This record gives sequence, structure tokens and C-alpha cells, in this order.
Amino acid sequence: MADEKILIIAVKQPNQKEKRFESSLEELISLSKTAGGTVEKIMKQNRNRIHPATYIGEGKVNEIKQYIDMLEIDLVISNDELSAGQLRNLGNKLGIPIIDRSQLILDIFAQRAKTKEGKLQVELAQLEYLLPRLHGQGLAMSRLGGGIGTRGPGETKLETDQRHIRKRIHDIKRRLKLVVRQREQYRKRRKTNDAFQIAIVGYTNAGKSTLFNRLTSSHSLEENQLFATLDPLTREIQLPAGFHTLITDTVGFLQDLPTTLIASFKSTLEEVSEADFILHIVDSSHPDLDQHQQTVIELLEDLHANTIPRLTVYNKKDLLDKDVIPINHPYLFISTYDREDIHHLLLKIESMLKAEWDRYMINLNPDEGKMLHRLEYETIITNKTFDDKKNKYVIQGYMQQEHPLQSLIKEH
Repeated sequence: MADEKILIIAVKQPNQKEKRFESSLEELISLSKTAGGTVEKIMKQNRNRIHPATYIGEGKVNEIKQYIDMLEIDLVISNDELSAGQLRNLGNKLGIPIIDRSQLILDIFAQRAKTKEGKLQVELAQLEYLLPRLHGQGLAMSRLGGGIGTRGPGETKLETDQRHIRKRIHDIKRRLKLVVRQREQYRKRRKTNDAFQIAIVGYTNAGKSTLFNRLTSSHSLEENQLFATLDPLTREIQLPAGFHTLITDTVGFLQDLPTTLIASFKSTLEEVSEADFILHIVDSSHPDLDQHQQTVIELLEDLHANTIPRLTVYNKKDLLDKDVIPINHPYLFISTYDREDIHHLLLKIESMLKAEWDRYMINLNPDEGKMLHRLEYETIITNKTFDDKKNKYVIQGYMQQEHPLQSLIKEH
């Protein structure tokens, strides 16, 4: 199927910084591409406030109409969220489907969700977004069955059946509760086993999945596309000293995420607030990296995960043509494709953990292999020697506060 031809409309208000406005447009172009469309034209307008009925001014609407005919545009996408009235008025005036940024993001999430939970969360977000806007969908909904913005729950005749949607929302929420409960049990089990957990977070397309794959040598989806990862993946990795930890790849963050989506993806992101350590991956070559970092930090605050020890990893250093001043500390510059950089990253994580953890020293008999194995697996050993005179292993290292092994060491 040929790419849908897209025309983007965007209003810049006086309180919006030029750089931020331009970066939001760049992002919208990238999102459109990810959804399978090609942006043919961008129509910007400076206005003191957004037009309550048509988002942009009347004169601009007529100009857009000409471009739609001239460029054979299939779809109009607005840079801001539209009300039901704006959707209806613009749809009727332009004669082709119109969606907004939020619908586009939801559409991509619908394409990308692979697990049962992911699909349910996306559908819930789409339905909650759609419910107050049903009356605005008249013309656009008549072309259901294909194209950007119509995937997901669009196949039923939604505009006629608010009751059906409310019932479906209720049903999905009930099913998600069960899934969340299962996830919580799984997390509790990991906690009971004292598994140390590292979460990889970052702005979408910063290179999280690539790093996850390099660290775990697994092959999760790794594409140069926004939202390549929707469902959290967890694998076990080993740090240079032998310590084993779980590492989780999470969904990419984005500025101006639809509120319905933030709410429904809270449980996916709860993996982050449960983590013991956070790797914040930043695309250091992106012109808008400060804004990206800020977005992630604000979301971490929302998740009450801002107090968890965090290392900022400035990725894609191989693409840098100028110096980048890190705004977050501690930090590290890497390229995920450089094996040595990955090793440095693991060493850096190790040194940060040692700074946080308790130091210990223990003498073990040669027959205490099980205990030795646990120490190698669950703590960071810095020195292991065998004392011939005492016929004992002398182990020095670091372990988490309140780790079950703490009490065993005291007994020795």
C-alpha cells in the first residue's frame, strides 16, 4: 500500500518558544513517518490564541483546501489536540479525514502493541480519547477500515454507540486489573528472590533497545522508529565482577503524550518505579536533547522514581559534531555499537553501586561453596584470596543494605 499523503497544520502561540515549536513539528513528521505516511506540506500560522471553531483561521482553511486538491492529500494532522467541534468543523470544510497529534500517537501504539496487556492498554486509551469526541467524527468515520488514525477499535460503528464504548472501557479496565495483579505478583516474586533490577528509560528513539540488546545479546525490536518498544522486556545480565542483575527495557517517553495514554501506560511504567537503579539513555546528537532530558526527568518525578540512583548515558557520541555539556550527573558518553563503551558502562554501574552499598569481609571454609556462589552471584566481589595458613577463602566486596546475606555474614 502506498504511503498516505499528509498535510500538517500547526498554530504557534506567542507564549511558545520558536525552538520548542519547531521541535514539536519535527517530532510530528517523524511520528507520521512511523505511522506509514509521508508529509507533503506543513501549514503554520501565528495566532494569539487557537481558533475555538476551526483551530486555525478561516483564510488559512481555504488555503489548505487548495493544497489538499493540488497535492492529493489523504489526511490532515494537527500539531495540537483538537476538540470534537474543531474536528467536525475542519472535517466538513476540508472534506478529508483529520486527526490530531494524540490520535496519531495512539495509532502508532496500536500498531506496535504485541502483548495482550499492551493491546488492551492502547485500546483503552483510544476509547477514552474518542468518547468525548464522537460527535466530531461524522465524515472521517465513514472511511473506516484503513489508514492512519483508524486502526485499533475503529472497526465498530463507534459514533452510534457510546453505551458500547463505555461498556468496553469498563470491560478492558477489569481485564487490565487482572493483568496488573499478575505483574505485581511477578514483581513481588522477583523482590522476594532479591533480584536487583535496572530499568532503562529515555526519550523515544534514544537507543534504549539497541543498548538493551548489546547488554543482553538478545534481539528485541531495534528499529530507527519511534516507539519501537511498547511492552517491557526483562532479561538477566552479569556485571564484570560477576554480580547478576535483571535489566528491563521500557517504552520511550515523549513530550505532550496524550493524557489517556499516560494513565493507561502507568502500569507499564511502574516497572521503572520498582527499579533499584535507572539508566537514563539520551540521544546526545539530537538538537533538542535538553528538552528530551527534561521530559524524562519530569515523568520520573510523576512516577516517584526520581530518588532512585540514576546514571545518565549520553548515547550516539559517534554522531556528535560539537561538544555536549551534560546537564545530568553522574553521566557517561557512549556509542552502543562500541564494545569497549559497553564494558565501560558496566564498570560505571558497578562503581556507582559500590558507592551506595555496604562493604563486607568474610572468611569461608573450602566446603562452603554454596555460600561462595551466592556471594559471587548476588554481591560485587572486589577481592577473593585463599589463606593457606587458615585454610579459608578471604572474600571482600560490597552488598546491598538489608540484603539477606548480611545476616549470614554477621553469623560468621
